Amino acid sequence: MKRFLAGLALIALVSGCAANSGGDSSFDEISAARYQAGGQPTLTVFTMVNNRSGSGGHTSLMVSGSERVIFDPAGSFRDDRVVERDDVLYGMTPGWVQAYKSAHARSTFHVVSQEIPVTAAQAEQALRLVKANGSVAGAFCANATSGILSQIDGFGDVKTTFFPTNLMDQIETFPNVTTTRLFEDDPDDLAGAVRAAALTQ
Repeated sequence: MKRFLAGLALIALVSGCAANSGGDSSFDEISAARYQAGGQPTLTVFTMVNNRSGSGGHTSLMVSGSERVIFDPAGSFRDDRVVERDDVLYGMTPGWVQAYKSAHARSTFHVVSQEIPVTAAQAEQALRLVKANGSVAGAFCANATSGILSQIDGFGDVKTTFFPTNLMDQIETFPNVTTTRLFEDDPDDLAGAVRAAALTQ
């Protein structure tokens, strides 16, 4: 047990996943922030990858169906204008999605986006799962994301993992995955990057 807990502590140090310390938005704020992208429903797995070691720093999941949200388990993307409850970020317009990725892409990390087209039913199932999941403890970002994916119809082969790049490699084997990578050379200050990205909204 001690070895297991020590391993989790190491993952937390490596990944930068931290328990959510912010307050939850109200249900009225969530309703007002609702954004629907339209078009093909999709699931997008974001993986923050260390540029030096290739190890994973964080995992999150964007769901685009009847509304678009980002499940950011134990994430650090917080701004006064971002509506968030239980690690779900609401109102994810194209600008906020870009701000989210840009805030995580910096001199030491790049962001891998893996977009998968899904049915409307799969997207709604994913939305229900991320909203019902609740806040995630530090270092459990990949564990929570992989656990949710494995419950979605058609994603039952996803194996639960604590390692972001392991999940990334699993998703890469799915058909019709579109993978993009975002590199930026910003300072290694996530909070500052969030504020800078938010100024463009």
